[in-house]
Amino acid sequence: MKKNIIYLILTISMIFTVILPVSASEYYPLFDEPDLLTDSQETELIAKLENICAQKQMEVVVAAFETIGDYTPMEYADDFYDYNGYGYGENRDGLVLIVVMDTSDWWISTRGSAITAFTDAGIEYIGEQIVPYLSDGDYYGAFSRFAEQCAVFIDQANTGDPYDTHNLPKAPFDKGMAAVIALVAGLLIAAIYTANLKGQLKSVQAQRAAANYVKNGSLNVTNSRDFFLYRHVDRTEKSSSSDDKGGSSTHTSSSGATHGGGGGKF
Repeated sequence: MKKNIIYLILTISMIFTVILPVSASEYYPLFDEPDLLTDSQETELIAKLENICAQKQMEVVVAAFETIGDYTPMEYADDFYDYNGYGYGENRDGLVLIVVMDTSDWWISTRGSAITAFTDAGIEYIGEQIVPYLSDGDYYGAFSRFAEQCAVFIDQANTGDPYDTHNLPKAPFDKGMAAVIALVAGLLIAAIYTANLKGQLKSVQAQRAAANYVKNGSLNVTNSRDFFLYRHVDRTEKSSSSDDKGGSSTHTSSSGATHGGGGGKF
């Protein structure tokens, strides 16, 4: 009898292993199946994620997988969130970022109030912030950046005007662009300094009027007229596209819950 009960428990366990995404109980709210992070990085990231949940009343989860089989990133992210019991409060408010190593996919799934806080444009923006880190193999940098952006986006949503197509945050200053600006500034300074030195070597100064270059008595002007040239410039203010409506698109997960989200490759 005891053996039959054990077999029954194992059978049920195997069924749920096939149907449901892997459990995240080992690292909550972080699941790192490919072991991308060091122990100290995991500790620091978990502290960040838990702090956001406590302060912002919205759960933020990060999960990395080696492979997700036949699931799409959207399906797996939705089910991972739903079946592992994530979410703050009755509406299960929160979001999860999943990273899939064998296909280089990333996906953010939102639920509850996170659907409003993280619009399609907002998710695309966050993706632009984390993809360079993922592409460089800096997974801790990517996950930390994700957590930081989540806190900023939640705060903005609490003002009643979530980040969307009309008010996305300014992108951080690009280091490459800073180097270009510094180079151009240096060239300008050098050009000005060189021109100043060159000007000091001239024995004759430039004159403002053409008559100053004419020898006295060598030219007699009998008639003169002034001609003025005019230019008319029309400036029209650019208007935003009427098709750019913003907001969050939604879908229904296998559990029947409503989710928003978006993702891409890295």
